[in-house]
Amino acid sequence: MNVQILVVDDEPRYVRLMEANLVSAGYSVLTADNGQDAVSIVDEQQPDLVLLDVMMPVLDGLTACERIRKFSNVPIIMVTARGDERDRVRGLDVGADDYIVKPYSVTELLARVRAVLRRAEFSDNAFKTAVFTFGELRVDFARAEVFLGENEVLLSATEYRLLLQFVHNQGRILSSESLLENVWGEAYREDKEVLWVSISRLRQKLEDEPKNPQYIVTRQGLGYTMPYSDSGAKN
Repeated sequence: MNVQILVVDDEPRYVRLMEANLVSAGYSVLTADNGQDAVSIVDEQQPDLVLLDVMMPVLDGLTACERIRKFSNVPIIMVTARGDERDRVRGLDVGADDYIVKPYSVTELLARVRAVLRRAEFSDNAFKTAVFTFGELRVDFARAEVFLGENEVLLSATEYRLLLQFVHNQGRILSSESLLENVWGEAYREDKEVLWVSISRLRQKLEDEPKNPQYIVTRQGLGYTMPYSDSGAKN
């Protein structure tokens, strides 16, 4: 299957560089030079992954990511010249699956693309024949869909894979390190901020009271768990 990647950047040299390397690696490439066009292309052409620059005219990458997340769970890698913690957290907080900081090497770019695509493929292919139900939460593995009651909850590929870790280990306490390694990869074992932001986003989407969660519960000093019973769960 041909994997199609949307490259969004207002700097032509970065677009040319990314396009050349992605095509050499066997991917098909679409391009855009602003966030508004990126939103339209995702809606109309449904690429398999988006490489989305942050600083752009018309519509910046963070706002574009937020808009895309309202209708699509396409994997998104934010591309930013800003490497400090606040900027990384903000990108993850608006729904990005990963981030890469300029300047970057071709090796790093392709490695992150492969990693995010693997997570998305796992999310699409895992557990095709069952439905998990816990309280109001329902996960349809065949369709990779999540519901609260009758309402569908739109998750990114990474958020869905993170949820699967809890669903398939219900009742077990999962350490931060194991969640990071199993969802993001071994290189992320110490990147706790990625996990904190993603769990916060999951709680915002799944919990009636995110500060008093029932589905994803913190066990202080140990990790996180999805308890067998949703009664009396504490943050």
